[in-house]
Amino acid sequence: MSDQAKIIALHGGLILLLFALQFVLPAYHHGNLARIMVLASYAIGYNILFGYTGLLSLGHALFFAAGMYGMALSIHHLEWAPAPALLAGLVAGILVSGTLALLALRTTGVAFMIVTLMFAQAGYLTVLYFGEYTRGDEGFVIQQAQRMLWGVDLSDPVNRYFAAWGLLTVCFLAALWLVRHPFGRTLIAIRENEERVRMLGYNTFAHKLTAMMISGTIAAAAGAFYGLLFGYAGASFATVQYSIFPLLWVLLGGAGTVLGPFIGTLFMFYLIDLSSGITTAYMLIAGVALVALTLFAPQGLVGELRRRFWGWLP
Repeated sequence: MSDQAKIIALHGGLILLLFALQFVLPAYHHGNLARIMVLASYAIGYNILFGYTGLLSLGHALFFAAGMYGMALSIHHLEWAPAPALLAGLVAGILVSGTLALLALRTTGVAFMIVTLMFAQAGYLTVLYFGEYTRGDEGFVIQQAQRMLWGVDLSDPVNRYFAAWGLLTVCFLAALWLVRHPFGRTLIAIRENEERVRMLGYNTFAHKLTAMMISGTIAAAAGAFYGLLFGYAGASFATVQYSIFPLLWVLLGGAGTVLGPFIGTLFMFYLIDLSSGITTAYMLIAGVALVALTLFAPQGLVGELRRRFWGWLP
């Protein structure tokens, strides 16, 4: 079997498996997997910037929250239907990521990390400052009647699962296409040696700008879907914690791999879920697991599989 066929079989098989699980999972894991698929879409967006372009951002919560509030405020205050509200969330993500990219990409390395972190914190404080509209830390609930998309009730667990599966499938296939496209190959080259890519005549700033906007738009889409599917928008999703989460998920699963963000999100979600049932110090268990993975699987779970066995993994 050719490498191309293996890639199609593996990634297509995962999509079909997630589709089939809808019919067999018990209610608790059914709801968990729907949440994981939305968060994994967020991680896929982050991976495009960090894993493939080599830019470590600590401000992706800004994009996630931009999509969530672009959608939620449109429904809550403007009484828009879910479809245009989701579009508003995407537009918010494009505008915010484009603006931040133009400013942050003037820096490199640690300075880039700090600038993205500062803007994310500014976004969080903005949500709190306009608490009259956003309800700040308390947030607000999106009512069931406001979550009807083209006559489909997204508060229903089955419909919510399929919507989350559809989002993950689109993000998954888009990432797979992107990294195998010449543009994606150029991003990988920038990650490995930006100066050499620039010497070959490529506009590295334009490529990084586009990568950051794609990454931010996917993150915003995940934020908008998360708010709509689970019926809540709050300032907690704009905190630094939600900038660190996608970094951890990508590192756990394998930075620069298409499968890595989903595997990392799944692993971390259930690690915390199971640990919290054992002790209140569940983050200690998560921390030990992270240290162990760093020591014994430094390239992440999927990254190690690619290094040791499946060199054809994208």
